[in-house]
Amino acid sequence: MLPSVKILFHSLQHRSCILRHGSNALSTSAVVKRKNYLQVPEDYSDINLPERPKLPMLTKVPTILPHQRIVKMKKSLHLIRGPEEVHNSLLHEQYGIMALTGGRLRFGHTEMMRLKISRKLDTSCAFAIWRIDDPWQPITKRGIGKRHGGGKGPIDHYVTPVKAGRIILEIGGRCSYEEVKPLLEEMAHLLPFKAMAVDQKTLLAMKKLEELKEQRNINPYTYKYLIMNNMCGSQNWVKPIDKLYFGKYV
Repeated sequence: MLPSVKILFHSLQHRSCILRHGSNALSTSAVVKRKNYLQVPEDYSDINLPERPKLPMLTKVPTILPHQRIVKMKKSLHLIRGPEEVHNSLLHEQYGIMALTGGRLRFGHTEMMRLKISRKLDTSCAFAIWRIDDPWQPITKRGIGKRHGGGKGPIDHYVTPVKAGRIILEIGGRCSYEEVKPLLEEMAHLLPFKAMAVDQKTLLAMKKLEELKEQRNINPYTYKYLIMNNMCGSQNWVKPIDKLYFGKYV
Protein backbone atom coordinates (compact mmCIF):
# COMPACT_ATOMS: atom_id res chain seq x y z
CA MET A 1 0.00 0.00 0.00
CA LEU A 2 1.30 3.45 -0.93
CA PRO A 3 2.13 5.82 1.97
CA SER A 4 -0.42 8.44 0.83
CA VAL A 5 -3.20 5.84 0.56
CA LYS A 6 -2.25 4.46 3.99
CA ILE A 7 -2.49 7.92 5.60
CA LEU A 8 -5.89 8.51 3.95
CA PHE A 9 -7.16 5.13 5.20
CA HIS A 10 -6.14 5.88 8.81
CA SER A 11 -7.75 9.33 8.69
CA LEU A 12 -11.05 7.87 7.47
CA GLN A 13 -10.94 5.21 10.17
CA HIS A 14 -10.30 7.85 12.86
CA ARG A 15 -13.15 10.02 11.53
CA SER A 16 -15.56 7.08 11.63
CA CYS A 17 -14.78 6.61 15.35
CA ILE A 18 -15.44 10.29 16.01
CA LEU A 19 -18.77 10.28 14.16
CA ARG A 20 -19.99 7.09 15.77
CA HIS A 21 -23.54 7.22 17.16
CA GLY A 22 -24.25 10.38 15.19
CA SER A 23 -22.20 12.76 17.38
CA ASN A 24 -19.01 14.61 16.47
CA ALA A 25 -16.73 15.14 19.45
CA LEU A 26 -14.61 17.71 17.58
CA SER A 27 -17.50 19.96 16.55
CA THR A 28 -18.74 22.76 18.81
CA SER A 29 -22.37 22.48 17.74
CA ALA A 30 -24.72 20.65 20.12
CA VAL A 31 -26.18 17.46 18.71
CA VAL A 32 -29.42 16.19 20.25
CA LYS A 33 -29.71 12.44 20.35
CA ARG A 34 -32.97 10.80 19.47
CA LYS A 35 -35.34 10.21 22.35
CA ASN A 36 -38.84 8.85 22.38
CA TYR A 37 -41.06 11.66 23.62
CA LEU A 38 -44.26 10.01 22.43
CA GLN A 39 -46.36 9.21 25.49
CA VAL A 40 -50.01 8.46 25.87
CA PRO A 41 -51.69 11.61 27.24
CA GLU A 42 -53.80 11.34 30.37
CA ASP A 43 -57.56 11.23 30.02
CA TYR A 44 -59.34 14.16 31.68
CA SER A 45 -62.74 13.58 30.08
CA ASP A 46 -64.40 12.86 33.43
CA ILE A 47 -63.31 16.17 34.99
CA ASN A 48 -65.80 19.04 35.02
CA LEU A 49 -64.60 22.52 35.93
CA PRO A 50 -66.74 24.51 38.41
CA GLU A 51 -68.26 27.87 37.60
CA ARG A 52 -65.82 29.69 39.92
CA PRO A 53 -62.39 28.08 39.51
CA LYS A 54 -60.52 30.62 41.66
CA LEU A 55 -60.24 30.62 45.44
CA PRO A 56 -62.72 32.92 47.20
CA MET A 57 -61.45 35.48 49.67
CA LEU A 58 -61.79 34.35 53.28
CA THR A 59 -63.04 36.76 55.91
CA LYS A 60 -60.50 38.39 58.19
CA VAL A 61 -62.94 38.77 61.10
CA PRO A 62 -65.97 36.52 61.65
CA THR A 63 -69.35 38.17 61.30
CA ILE A 64 -70.90 38.96 64.68
CA LEU A 65 -74.55 39.93 65.02
CA PRO A 66 -75.50 43.02 67.06
CA HIS A 67 -77.04 41.00 69.90
CA GLN A 68 -74.01 38.68 70.16
CA ARG A 69 -71.11 39.18 72.53
CA ILE A 70 -67.51 38.86 71.38
CA VAL A 71 -66.15 35.75 73.07
CA LYS A 72 -62.49 35.39 74.05
CA MET A 73 -60.87 31.97 74.16
CA LYS A 74 -57.96 30.26 75.86
CA LYS A 75 -55.04 28.81 73.94
CA SER A 76 -57.00 25.60 73.25
CA LEU A 77 -53.93 23.68 72.11
CA HIS A 78 -56.04 20.56 71.62
CA LEU A 79 -57.25 22.17 68.39
CA ILE A 80 -53.78 21.85 66.82
CA ARG A 81 -52.54 18.67 68.54
CA GLY A 82 -53.02 15.19 67.23
CA PRO A 83 -53.96 13.87 63.78
CA GLU A 84 -56.69 15.16 61.52
CA GLU A 85 -59.44 12.53 61.32
CA VAL A 86 -61.91 14.16 58.91
CA HIS A 87 -60.25 16.34 56.25
CA ASN A 88 -57.25 14.07 55.63
CA SER A 89 -57.99 12.98 52.04
CA LEU A 90 -58.35 14.64 48.65
CA LEU A 91 -61.96 15.05 47.56
CA HIS A 92 -61.12 15.23 43.84
CA GLU A 93 -58.23 12.74 44.19
CA GLN A 94 -55.78 15.01 42.39
CA TYR A 95 -53.39 17.49 44.07
CA GLY A 96 -53.21 19.63 47.19
CA ILE A 97 -51.23 20.88 50.21
CA MET A 98 -51.14 18.79 53.39
CA ALA A 99 -50.01 19.99 56.82
CA LEU A 100 -47.32 17.81 58.43
CA THR A 101 -47.58 19.42 61.88
CA GLY A 102 -50.19 21.39 63.74
CA GLY A 103 -50.36 25.16 63.59
CA ARG A 104 -52.47 28.26 63.04
CA LEU A 105 -53.25 30.03 59.80
CA ARG A 106 -53.73 33.79 59.81
CA PHE A 107 -55.54 35.89 57.25
CA GLY A 108 -52.24 36.85 55.62
CA HIS A 109 -51.38 33.23 54.90
CA THR A 110 -54.71 32.57 53.20
CA GLU A 111 -54.36 35.74 51.14
CA MET A 112 -50.87 34.71 50.07
CA MET A 113 -52.15 31.39 48.75
CA ARG A 114 -55.17 32.97 47.09
CA LEU A 115 -53.14 35.63 45.26
CA LYS A 116 -50.48 33.16 44.08
CA ILE A 117 -53.12 30.84 42.66
CA SER A 118 -55.05 33.66 40.98
CA ARG A 119 -51.83 34.88 39.30
CA LYS A 120 -50.19 31.61 38.29
CA LEU A 121 -53.02 29.10 37.85
CA ASP A 122 -54.61 28.77 34.42
CA THR A 123 -58.32 28.80 35.25
CA SER A 124 -59.28 27.68 31.74
CA CYS A 125 -58.13 24.14 32.52
CA ALA A 126 -57.72 24.02 36.34
CA PHE A 127 -59.49 25.05 39.53
CA ALA A 128 -58.76 25.38 43.25
CA ILE A 129 -60.89 24.97 46.38
CA TRP A 130 -60.38 25.66 50.08
CA ARG A 131 -60.40 22.80 52.59
CA ILE A 132 -60.18 25.02 55.68
CA ASP A 133 -62.62 27.32 57.46
CA ASP A 134 -62.44 31.09 57.71
CA PRO A 135 -60.38 32.41 60.64
CA TRP A 136 -62.60 31.99 63.70
CA GLN A 137 -60.41 31.44 66.79
CA PRO A 138 -59.64 34.75 68.57
CA ILE A 139 -56.07 35.44 69.70
CA THR A 140 -55.60 38.11 72.36
CA LYS A 141 -52.56 40.34 72.67
CA ARG A 142 -51.57 43.27 74.84
CA GLY A 143 -49.90 46.35 73.50
CA ILE A 144 -46.16 46.98 73.92
CA GLY A 145 -45.38 48.60 77.27
CA LYS A 146 -48.86 48.06 78.66
CA ARG A 147 -49.23 46.90 82.26
CA HIS A 148 -50.45 43.39 82.88
CA GLY A 149 -53.51 42.67 84.94
CA GLY A 150 -57.09 43.81 84.71
CA GLY A 151 -58.36 40.72 82.94
CA LYS A 152 -57.70 39.20 79.57
CA GLY A 153 -56.33 41.46 76.87
CA PRO A 154 -58.18 42.60 73.76
CA ILE A 155 -58.52 40.44 70.64
CA ASP A 156 -55.67 41.09 68.21
CA HIS A 157 -56.54 38.77 65.30
CA TYR A 158 -58.32 35.56 64.35
CA VAL A 159 -56.74 32.29 63.19
CA THR A 160 -57.74 28.92 61.78
CA PRO A 161 -56.34 25.98 63.80
CA VAL A 162 -54.94 23.13 61.69
CA LYS A 163 -53.94 19.62 62.78
CA ALA A 164 -51.31 17.34 61.26
CA GLY A 165 -52.57 15.61 58.13
CA ARG A 166 -55.11 18.31 57.27
CA ILE A 167 -55.59 19.14 53.59
CA ILE A 168 -55.42 22.93 53.32
CA LEU A 169 -56.39 23.40 49.69
CA GLU A 170 -56.87 21.36 46.55
CA ILE A 171 -56.04 21.95 42.89
CA GLY A 172 -57.64 19.91 40.15
CA GLY A 173 -58.58 20.01 36.50
CA ARG A 174 -57.03 19.04 33.18
CA CYS A 175 -53.43 19.34 34.34
CA SER A 176 -50.68 17.02 35.54
CA TYR A 177 -48.95 16.95 38.91
CA GLU A 178 -45.66 18.13 37.38
CA GLU A 179 -47.35 21.33 36.22
CA VAL A 180 -48.79 22.38 39.58
CA LYS A 181 -46.13 20.90 41.88
CA PRO A 182 -43.78 23.97 41.83
CA LEU A 183 -46.69 26.24 42.77
CA LEU A 184 -47.84 23.96 45.59
CA GLU A 185 -44.31 23.60 46.99
CA GLU A 186 -43.79 27.36 46.90
CA MET A 187 -46.94 27.96 48.94
CA ALA A 188 -46.23 25.10 51.36
CA HIS A 189 -42.78 26.55 52.09
CA LEU A 190 -44.29 29.90 53.15
CA LEU A 191 -46.78 28.48 55.66
CA PRO A 192 -46.10 28.92 59.42
CA PHE A 193 -45.84 25.14 59.92
CA LYS A 194 -44.39 22.20 58.03
CA ALA A 195 -46.42 21.29 54.95
CA MET A 196 -45.88 19.49 51.66
CA ALA A 197 -47.40 19.20 48.20
CA VAL A 198 -49.18 15.87 47.69
CA ASP A 199 -51.18 14.00 45.11
CA GLN A 200 -53.39 10.94 45.42
CA LYS A 201 -50.54 8.52 44.76
CA THR A 202 -48.37 10.15 47.43
CA LEU A 203 -51.10 9.90 50.07
CA LEU A 204 -51.69 6.22 49.35
CA ALA A 205 -47.94 5.52 49.42
CA MET A 206 -47.56 7.27 52.79
CA LYS A 207 -50.35 5.19 54.33
CA LYS A 208 -48.87 1.96 53.00
CA LEU A 209 -45.43 2.94 54.31
CA GLU A 210 -46.80 3.44 57.83
CA GLU A 211 -48.50 0.05 57.72
CA LEU A 212 -45.30 -1.63 56.51
CA LYS A 213 -43.27 -0.01 59.30
CA GLU A 214 -45.63 -1.43 61.92
CA GLN A 215 -45.65 -4.87 60.32
CA ARG A 216 -41.87 -5.13 59.86
CA ASN A 217 -40.95 -3.79 63.29
CA ILE A 218 -39.01 -6.47 65.18
CA ASN A 219 -38.45 -4.42 68.35
CA PRO A 220 -41.25 -5.23 70.84
CA TYR A 221 -40.24 -2.43 73.22
CA THR A 222 -41.75 0.48 71.36
CA TYR A 223 -42.59 3.86 72.86
CA LYS A 224 -46.23 2.83 72.98
CA TYR A 225 -45.40 -0.41 74.80
CA LEU A 226 -43.26 1.40 77.39
CA ILE A 227 -45.96 3.93 78.25
CA MET A 228 -48.89 1.50 78.30
CA ASN A 229 -47.00 -0.86 80.63
CA ASN A 230 -45.63 2.00 82.78
CA MET A 231 -42.07 0.75 82.48
CA CYS A 232 -39.57 2.72 84.60
CA GLY A 233 -42.49 4.81 85.85
CA SER A 234 -42.89 6.45 82.46
CA GLN A 235 -46.47 7.55 83.12
CA ASN A 236 -45.25 9.85 85.89
CA TRP A 237 -43.03 11.98 83.65
CA VAL A 238 -44.51 11.78 80.13
CA LYS A 239 -46.83 14.48 78.85
CA PRO A 240 -50.57 13.84 78.85
CA ILE A 241 -50.56 14.10 75.05
CA ASP A 242 -48.01 11.26 74.86
CA LYS A 243 -50.47 8.97 76.61
CA LEU A 244 -52.84 9.49 73.67
CA TYR A 245 -50.54 9.64 70.62
CA PHE A 246 -47.35 8.00 72.04
CA GLY A 247 -44.86 10.57 70.78
CA LYS A 248 -46.14 10.81 67.21
CA TYR A 249 -47.56 14.33 67.44
CA VAL A 250 -45.71 16.96 69.47
